[in-house]
Amino acid sequence: MAKQELTCEDILRELRAKQYRPVYYLMGEEPYYIDVIADYIEEHVLTETEKEFNQTVVYGADVDVATIINAAKRYPMMAEHQVVIVKEAQAVRGMDELAYYLQKPLMSTILVLCHKHGALDRRKKLAVEIEKTGVLFESKKLKETQLPGFITNYLKRKGFDIDPKATSMMAEFVGTDLSRMAGELEKLMITMPKGQTRVTPEQIEQNIGVSKDYNNFELRAALVEKDVLKANRIIKYFEDNPKNNPIQVTLSLLFGFFSNLMVAYYAPEKSEQGIASYLGLKSPWQAREYLAAMRRYGGVKTMQIIGDIRQADAMSKGVGNSSIGNGDILRELVFKILH
Repeated sequence: MAKQELTCEDILRELRAKQYRPVYYLMGEEPYYIDVIADYIEEHVLTETEKEFNQTVVYGADVDVATIINAAKRYPMMAEHQVVIVKEAQAVRGMDELAYYLQKPLMSTILVLCHKHGALDRRKKLAVEIEKTGVLFESKKLKETQLPGFITNYLKRKGFDIDPKATSMMAEFVGTDLSRMAGELEKLMITMPKGQTRVTPEQIEQNIGVSKDYNNFELRAALVEKDVLKANRIIKYFEDNPKNNPIQVTLSLLFGFFSNLMVAYYAPEKSEQGIASYLGLKSPWQAREYLAAMRRYGGVKTMQIIGDIRQADAMSKGVGNSSIGNGDILRELVFKILH
């Protein structure tokens, strides 16, 4: 049976319980979770007094593996543990040699290696030794469909909840950059009225800078409902406010929606739960728009729309287009979708 991989929350739960491993190799394409774990260890394992003699932070480009091993072999001074954190560990020279230290690591040392925008080959001896004695954690990029769950859970941990429409607004405005998303959510919580714990679309509009009535979420809803007037009003707003509504973001989100819609036609069960499960959505309510769209757009039309979005994307980048503005490109695309 394959070993179940620890999640970020699993690792943090262990750390809060003071259950420490001698090595944490944090790797992957999503920097956010790597930073969350490394920052927790850096800030909470040792007291401020203990950190002075027992906490070392280095960067991969400045050290080789021998330096890291020598640091890891030191005993703590007047503390139970010492912490050695290697940031940008992907730049360390001769990292494979660390495997020999890990065959008999010093249990009083907590060695943290942060390898961003890449991953260690799990077939290598180093990866095998890490998994025997410590944590080999891969931080994977979130899919757009997973963003609402991230937003909801992040706020829940802080004692807040959020309106579903506000969740979609945040997901579409910020995107899958989780570090930026966390920053925007923190800013949002600070600006919430005293005593209010539910985030509404109005709060998003006032504090984040995205209109609750004129945004990609509402454009998508207008297309699903085939509301021609509303769709064109939103496009006009986008045209008048291009800085906050870049066409590439709009086209990317529309492409994602109609691509998922095409996939949804193959779901064995055409219910909210069935569509949500098939598309990997966090909650059934997210499937409602897909079910509504399936009633208005057939499979052949959906394929045509995906092609139209691709063409609009090419035109927005100047391919086969020397004079049409982004507003007109969107307007023409919406006409093709709705007719």
